Amino acid sequence: MINIRLPDGNTRTFDGPVSGLDVAQSISEGFARNCVAMEVDAKLVDLDFTIDHDADIRLITAKDQEGLEILRHSAAHVMAQAILRIFKDAKLTIGPAVEDGFYYDIDMDPVSEDDFPKIEAEIKKIIKAKLPVKRREITKAEALDFYKDEPYKLEMISELEDGSISFYEQGEFTDLCRGPHVPHTGFVKNIKLIKVSGAYWRADPSKPQLQRIYGTAFFDKKELQAHLKFLEEAKKRNHRKIGQALDLFSFHEEAPGMAFFHPKGMEIWNVLLDYWRKEHRAAGYVESKTPIMLNRALWERSGHWENYRENMYTSSIDEMDYAIKPMNCPGGMLIYKTRPHSYRDLPLRIAEVGLVHRHELSGVLSGLFRVRSFHQDDAHLYMTPAQIEEEILAILNLAERMYGAFGLGFHLELSTRPEKSIGTDEQWETATSGLESALVSYGKEYVLNEGDGAFYGPKIDLHINDALNRTWQCGTIQLDMSQPENFDLYYIDKDNEKHRPIMIHRTVFGSIERFLGILIEHFAGKFPLWLAPVQAIILPINDDLVPYSRAISDMLTEAGIRTAVDSRTESLNKKVREAQLQYVPLILTIGGKEKAAETLSVRTLDGSVKFGITHHQFLDTIMPHIQNRELSLNIFNG
Repeated sequence: MINIRLPDGNTRTFDGPVSGLDVAQSISEGFARNCVAMEVDAKLVDLDFTIDHDADIRLITAKDQEGLEILRHSAAHVMAQAILRIFKDAKLTIGPAVEDGFYYDIDMDPVSEDDFPKIEAEIKKIIKAKLPVKRREITKAEALDFYKDEPYKLEMISELEDGSISFYEQGEFTDLCRGPHVPHTGFVKNIKLIKVSGAYWRADPSKPQLQRIYGTAFFDKKELQAHLKFLEEAKKRNHRKIGQALDLFSFHEEAPGMAFFHPKGMEIWNVLLDYWRKEHRAAGYVESKTPIMLNRALWERSGHWENYRENMYTSSIDEMDYAIKPMNCPGGMLIYKTRPHSYRDLPLRIAEVGLVHRHELSGVLSGLFRVRSFHQDDAHLYMTPAQIEEEILAILNLAERMYGAFGLGFHLELSTRPEKSIGTDEQWETATSGLESALVSYGKEYVLNEGDGAFYGPKIDLHINDALNRTWQCGTIQLDMSQPENFDLYYIDKDNEKHRPIMIHRTVFGSIERFLGILIEHFAGKFPLWLAPVQAIILPINDDLVPYSRAISDMLTEAGIRTAVDSRTESLNKKVREAQLQYVPLILTIGGKEKAAETLSVRTLDGSVKFGITHHQFLDTIMPHIQNRELSLNIFNG
């Protein structure tokens, strides 16, 4: 007799060993058809796994997140099987499920999206065949023999410990895999190939470059269609294309992974930093600036030379090793140490928009999202243990105000002590309790990531949500118990003794470059008036009105409006259309009538046109809109 305990507390008894499918069918045939795998005593296994002892089980269905991950992992196998049928010489490496889909890295001749239709046609044949997916376990020696002609699989198998190794088979296709997988290929019926890119084997540029083919899969056809629609919208918002179209920034082979910002891009950049400085001054921060190159001794002291050197750019000057900073923290420590500190000086909030460089592999560079040179809006805060909660709460409120200015929501994640860490139990308890207390006081829900903190302290990550409800990890609040020790930082407390300050590293924007890329996609290039690189463009209807238009432009510029004049000898309709394609929020048309009456015709991006707006009315309307950082494009309402 075998007793199977289900999550609802019910127990089902069977005469002998049973599979997950048997258990599911004992509940109902309809339920069984929706099951894809199961969890036996907290371990995920295939649905046909045999249970030969009393056990707690949970049947995994299409409604469970694990079910979707299993489906996508199985979809990667189906795609690989189809590719091997078409490209006979292809060599497989790995094919995991990832967020929103799956990919498979394959050593093969280059493919493009033009090849997707024939691959998808083969995929449909495999799905229609409903090939059973079966697990098989063999010894390591047998596995090495089986894959003797597959160099990547051989490499992976050779690194495994001796013992049983699992394979999955579906028809003629076999793949090295831990599983679990869906019962048969018919489950993978809503699948779509998305894109292809290059990837080095094991992310090592000295090893072969592979074809990484991405796809996605869903149980429900409507969910797949909705996701493909989302991808299409995201494609339209691609910050690289919009950045080029709006003449904001560019990249060049002379400096891979390092953005060149054009004048219009710099206008947005400066508005962002002006806003950043205003908010930080109001929140009691002072600003600092540290060199971008510091000597090896400093980086050895901070631990970066030993643990991060492969990501750093180095140089030798006067027979001494230097490194371009990958982060601002060590320089900030030196500023703190320039004078003694008392408990009366704390909390001390020192901010820096610092230029840092990190060596990223060329294959992972991605527009402004993944670069080698970027500016971090860092701040380093020094405080007593009693001040932790108040300071964390202040940072959260600052981040909420700043994200709100762009219409961005966010959620919070708290990461606690990892297995490998420094510091005493008491220090970790103090730091973690401070973060938790601040989050409770803040009053918003947060996700707890046990054991996912930095080795030097717990942290809070802020994940923003954009217009497409995508999440981006931008802000972070990290308590550090390492650097104050490394740099012998201290303050004199009331007892007249030296004490280590509690140190917080934090960012709000994160990387200015990346945050700007997020904003471009969030607004789809249609920046609100306060952020737009060109806020108003003046279109004279003939050459005689160009001098008057320039005079109006001078008046608006003096008032602080970023203004341009389109004096080209093109038709008015063409100039209006091009200004709309550049997403200029205010298009001002000036003809003889407007000059005589000293008025403006104002066209806005929401499609409305207002005639007879006096210069004073125009400024009285838009200046509060800009000063209040309004997000609405409906500027002249009513």
